[in-house]
Amino acid sequence: MNVTEPVRAFHLRFGSHDLVDSFKKFIEKVLVPKGINHLVLECNTSFVFESHPEVTGGTLTKQDAREIAAVCKNKGIRLIPLFQCLGHQGWGGAPNSILKAHPEFDETPHVPFDAKWPDIFCRSWCPEHPDVNQFIFELMDELIDAFRADAFHVGMDEVFVLADDQCPRCQGKDRADLFAKVVNDLHKHLVKERGVEMFMWGDRLNDSAKLGYDQWEGDTFGTHKAIDLIPKDIVMMDWHYEKLDEYPSIRNFIEKGFTVIPACWFKTNAAIDFFNESKRQAQEQGSEDKMPGMVVTSWNSWDKESFERFMTMSPNSFECDEKLEELDELYRTMSVIVEKLNSRF
Repeated sequence: MNVTEPVRAFHLRFGSHDLVDSFKKFIEKVLVPKGINHLVLECNTSFVFESHPEVTGGTLTKQDAREIAAVCKNKGIRLIPLFQCLGHQGWGGAPNSILKAHPEFDETPHVPFDAKWPDIFCRSWCPEHPDVNQFIFELMDELIDAFRADAFHVGMDEVFVLADDQCPRCQGKDRADLFAKVVNDLHKHLVKERGVEMFMWGDRLNDSAKLGYDQWEGDTFGTHKAIDLIPKDIVMMDWHYEKLDEYPSIRNFIEKGFTVIPACWFKTNAAIDFFNESKRQAQEQGSEDKMPGMVVTSWNSWDKESFERFMTMSPNSFECDEKLEELDELYRTMSVIVEKLNSRF
């Protein structure tokens, strides 16, 4: 990843045709003035697919994507579509539109649809199914072409369903090998065949026992060894949303040869601490270029009111607020992190 200015990134989920005008205004009136130069747009299956219309789970059209991409390009923002791969194929036992339309791809078809955590967090597709890759690649290609993207984010976070004992193809196999297979298959298609840069979440590559993370921010499931089995030109987005005593995964990713972008959420103090510590670790290793910026993630449900609220905010409105609502603090966090990134270079 070659950058001449800090990566000031913002992430959100979006997949609504009806909100496209509001979203474009949000880009022009909030993201651009704030200095955001990377937009990670998580659309997943909330897109009107032409190659496989049966998996369409939203209303965002190809024309919508072209319009959003044009606004970003004109304003100097790199747009990176995000499509959740392997895990997060639904919530709890409920499958998403891919597994509803193609249950043959389900790693755990025996799990009831109404199952809850801790029985299941969310479903995965089977990495060894002979037809799943070509199917997913066709969906990705549509998104790359619609957004005219030169980068693609494959998700890959919070995978807890893999090598299931009842899967006839995966049972008994090493989870790290299976995880690495998916990453390598995606890399081959995206980087080598499509020529786009590949991004992914880094949590499944963090060894919880070694690095001290819990089962969400790190791996206790058996996938972390895949870190040594995948290409080093994948950009890792390493998320930590709470203030921790330390964040050793930043150093670990850099030592392994990856470019790593720390990812925060709405909690301002936690985000500042994570940024400062990530910057320190990169400096200590003489590898500041391997930590080129930060991404502020948003996990609220964006609607017209949310976009409008962001467009009317200003940093001064927080001076007397002791308790901030999540959306308000998200704006504050974005403002503070961008300011820190601008002063870093």
